[in-house]
Amino acid sequence: MTDLLARDATAQLSALRAKDISAVELLKLSLARHEQTHQTLNAVVTADLGRALDTARAMDDLRAKGASLGPLAGLPMTIKDALDVAGMAASSGVELLRRRKPQDAVAVGHVRQAGAVIWAKTNVPVMTADWQSFNPLYGTTNNPWDPARTPGGSSGGAAAALAAGVTALEIGSDIGGSLRVPASFCGVFSHKPTWGLVSQLGHVPPAPGTHAERDLNVIGPMARSARDLRLLLSVLTAGVPAKAEVADLSRLKIGLWLESFPLDPEVAAVIEVLGAQLSAAGAEVRPISSPVSADQLTAAYQTLLGAVQATDMPIKAQTSLRRMRGVAGLALRLGAGPQSWAGLARAYAATHAEWIAADEVRARLKQTTNEAFAAFDVILAPVAPVVAFPHDHRPFIRRRLTTSEGQALPYATMFNWIALATACHLPVTTIPAGLAASGLPVGVQIIGPHGADSRTLAIAQAIDERLGGFIAPPMG
Repeated sequence: MTDLLARDATAQLSALRAKDISAVELLKLSLARHEQTHQTLNAVVTADLGRALDTARAMDDLRAKGASLGPLAGLPMTIKDALDVAGMAASSGVELLRRRKPQDAVAVGHVRQAGAVIWAKTNVPVMTADWQSFNPLYGTTNNPWDPARTPGGSSGGAAAALAAGVTALEIGSDIGGSLRVPASFCGVFSHKPTWGLVSQLGHVPPAPGTHAERDLNVIGPMARSARDLRLLLSVLTAGVPAKAEVADLSRLKIGLWLESFPLDPEVAAVIEVLGAQLSAAGAEVRPISSPVSADQLTAAYQTLLGAVQATDMPIKAQTSLRRMRGVAGLALRLGAGPQSWAGLARAYAATHAEWIAADEVRARLKQTTNEAFAAFDVILAPVAPVVAFPHDHRPFIRRRLTTSEGQALPYATMFNWIALATACHLPVTTIPAGLAASGLPVGVQIIGPHGADSRTLAIAQAIDERLGGFIAPPMG
């Protein structure tokens, strides 16, 4: 039965419904897989096994009685440790935050109501603010493709657990690529919904108990197949069923966006091959430049993002950033790049007037992007400029990315490719595109117009089922 863990959630649910395996047995298989991989990965960081076993037994009893069950009945699930779960407070890597007794986040409540067996939490960076997943509370999570490398962040523990077969479904979040980067680095699937489609309530940050939904941030599904993304999104939207679109690859018009920002040639090569495969399947695939001004996009996005994230920093850090505004402004005038320490510091200390100006730029970018989608069904784009990189826990301003050709890139170039969909509130389904020459996975964004979640998911499923999808990492 252990091979069942290699199947996607849809297949595991079919086995549960057919009574080929019980919910308790499937949970125990997941626990055994966690124990087998934990020392290598450190993906799952806290658990509530007593409650999970009680839930699994209850699901088995109800199924034996022929009761009507939810769409996730009996399926073991883990949850990103930025979402509150009854009995497992969201810590976001901070000790003080886990000393609470919260109720389920709204999204978690939906999967629990659908019958999922929630048994554990997966690791994140401190306050979910990194493309790596490490913190003083739980340590470092490693990539199942190469433990010397990061699985990405901030949903890094989630992606690592999915790729390793520890879990079949996850709930992640994304404000700076946190669903997309881990999916790309670990070779799994994710969906960043249109902003506002899934409730953020119960996500930490912001502070526990916050009622306002934060700009840019979204909650979304992660899985090992596109059909599983569609299943979980239908649960997370609770009463807003996804339109059951079916995509015909031969009728698609796709914009292939590989210019405007730095991109490792080994990453570009994988996405170009996928583009050629789509062309061979009958799709019209046309190379495009950035749908909007790249400079305006990155500048506006940095300000919008900084305004959100700075409010979650300690007061001391906020005060320090405000004091640095003058020095940062001078550095920018003297030639420091927008993604230098000076650019980031200026964005995180932005005034309200500067936020308003960035929001106005965002509104214009949305209009321009809408016009681009008049010519294309979706835009295909990289997630990150590089494949999963080695762990680097130095301060942000000292970190660098290195391409396969040895070119050094600022760490903040990780913002570039994910900025368009985040700033403009667009849906993105991220799928595995293939393996780079280095043997590491490369993901690709399928970006759709505002509200077209069903379209990007349908196209992702068509590609997944026709051109190939998840590849398991070469670990025991």
